[in-house]
Amino acid sequence: MRRAELLMALVLGAFSAYLMVKSAELPIGWIPDEGPGGGAFPFWLAFGMLLCCVWIVARWVRRKSPPSRSTEPYLAVTTRSTIIRVIVALTLMIGAIHIIGIYLSIPLFLLYYLRVMGGHRWPLSVAVSVITPVVSFFFFEIALRITLPKGYTEPLFYPLYDIFM
Repeated sequence: MRRAELLMALVLGAFSAYLMVKSAELPIGWIPDEGPGGGAFPFWLAFGMLLCCVWIVARWVRRKSPPSRSTEPYLAVTTRSTIIRVIVALTLMIGAIHIIGIYLSIPLFLLYYLRVMGGHRWPLSVAVSVITPVVSFFFFEIALRITLPKGYTEPLFYPLYDIFM
């Protein structure tokens, strides 16, 4: 557990530094009469994340956090099988996006994850699995006008485009 905390802080810190460099390719300061530059928001979020990573490493060195004092293994044997099942389900979902589209693959994944993995009741599992893609559709396709992959189900969305666009 101790090594996992340090490793994650270092990996996230490196990723934060990379994001800061990439977002600094755009203006990160205040542009008069326009507002913040295009890279300001991602730059300062990455900077905040980097500060948090530095704080985690400092606490790790001083052994102030419970994980930094722990001698337990990061992944128990029983946890590994759960993680493998989730990885397989996510891989199948991502592969299914190209065939049945995002608005059918996500509900199938959520239904599996909530009902089979989580053991939640059918009403909750079905409700979340239906509401999530509907909200996602209206947010991405209608509000933001960002088209997400629909695979072979795309003709089913033409009537909705006629109504909302």
